Amino acid sequence: MDADHLALIRSDPATYAPGGIRHLILEVVAYAADEAESRGGGSWTVTFHADGSVSVADDGRGTDTRFDAHGRPVKKPVMATKDLRFFDHPEAQLLADGHPRRGMSVVAALSEWLVHTNRRAGGAWVQRYEHGVPTTGLTPIPDDGTTGTVVRFRPAERVPVPIPAHDAMG
Repeated sequence: MDADHLALIRSDPATYAPGGIRHLILEVVAYAADEAESRGGGSWTVTFHADGSVSVADDGRGTDTRFDAHGRPVKKPVMATKDLRFFDHPEAQLLADGHPRRGMSVVAALSEWLVHTNRRAGGAWVQRYEHGVPTTGLTPIPDDGTTGTVVRFRPAERVPVPIPAHDAMG
């Protein structure tokens, strides 16, 4: 986990999520698209829940899980570390809101909580984060025969809500 990186994001949410909650959703959708693409195609579903949380589910391959010499799962906490492919890259992919992709650490850092469920052939697990910090290990869950990921998060109150251009002028 990279606590300094998470603190940097939380110190300036308008820079890292300039489109507010919409930008966070687009970050998760980009992650889901990567997963679905790994299978040569696929789909994802965005769901808005009554408690203010949002979930994005995909039918991709599931996040790659490594095992140590004792057969225990070992995983870089992708939600809590800087994704160098996007975060510091001068030509980072632009998301649909026109702002650069930074990775899942932005979503985790700017959320009260985030739950990452991973279903992969040969194993399934769930992990919870609070304010970007993992609060559980990889908790095994029953394999239901499907693959893919579900990321459900509740944005923190500090996530900026941009003022639409037509409102700003009126």
